[in-house]
Amino acid sequence: EWARERSLIKYENRFKQFAKKIEETGEIAEALAKDNQDLLEDSIGDDLVTSIILAEQCGLDIEKCLERAYNEIASRKGKTIG
Repeated sequence: EWARERSLIKYENRFKQFAKKIEETGEIAEALAKDNQDLLEDSIGDDLVTSIILAEQCGLDIEKCLERAYNEIASRKGKTIG
């Protein structure tokens, strides 16, 4: 609703929104590099918001996107080492 109230859910804005998402991802990297938990929490939240808006702009439901991703990884047996 926040994005709709600000007229952000427009198909033509999706590349601009993607750029914003990349910016937020960079802030996550910065927070990790600085070991800054407050910045990390804020940046991850911002990244999620930009993902939700981008999905809406593309006519997708973010929960369906998440479900699809989960279904692809659910049966994987690999582990991250190190």
